[in-house]
Amino acid sequence: MRIEVVTLFPAMIEQAVRFGVLGRAIERGLLAIGTEDPRAHTVDVHRTVDDRPYGGGPGMVLKAEPLSRAMAAAAQRLPPGSARIALSAHGALLTQRLASELARAPGLMLIAGRYEGIDERVLESVDLEVSIGDYVLSGGELPALVLIDTLARLQPGALGDERSNVEESFEQGLLDWPHYTRPECFEGRQVPAVLGSGDHAAIRRWRLKQAIGRTWLRRPELLQRAPLDAERSALLAEFLVEQRDSALSDRPANADEF
Repeated sequence: MRIEVVTLFPAMIEQAVRFGVLGRAIERGLLAIGTEDPRAHTVDVHRTVDDRPYGGGPGMVLKAEPLSRAMAAAAQRLPPGSARIALSAHGALLTQRLASELARAPGLMLIAGRYEGIDERVLESVDLEVSIGDYVLSGGELPALVLIDTLARLQPGALGDERSNVEESFEQGLLDWPHYTRPECFEGRQVPAVLGSGDHAAIRRWRLKQAIGRTWLRRPELLQRAPLDAERSALLAEFLVEQRDSALSDRPANADEF
């Protein structure tokens, strides 16, 4: 998969993609990342890429001419069928499902805005606008890197164990279950015994129950989007009983006196 990022700060992208899973995916030839700076496509001595907004107001707006020329240059390095995506606060929310859809594309162009935004006439030429959350950032470079990292993990061969993607949070509509490693006892807290039992069916059941319960506690809206089947409903009921019993056991003996 090839990704081209149109950005005023190409070094932000080029440095960040060198590390971790993303860096290994590039080294293995699973992913190629390029950048294109709109400043290289200006025609004035000051290399102007922004201007005051029509209608007045604070801030500056990225100009259409250098940005569209940078996009055209980046497009020449992308395979046919590549999508143009602008990172934007008013775009579609980035989810694992959306990332999985984008990961099937032969290539992507990511347009990172700055200042007050991008001239709307440029945005009218993109295929999709994507947001990573309901908050304001200084530019689109960090959202672009978030999307790139998500896509890198989805490339076949990028992870050491392909089961990792299947078992990640959100892949099954649930948060991930709790994870433990050595030592078996840490500050008086034991690893759940079932995880060392060697009973794979029991381990699977425990993990699924914890994932459902954690989702119910922390992100209940995820369960509303994907109704639970009979097995998962039973596990959730069991989890809630265990939570209630645990809370009762933690109460002081004279708690009713307060």
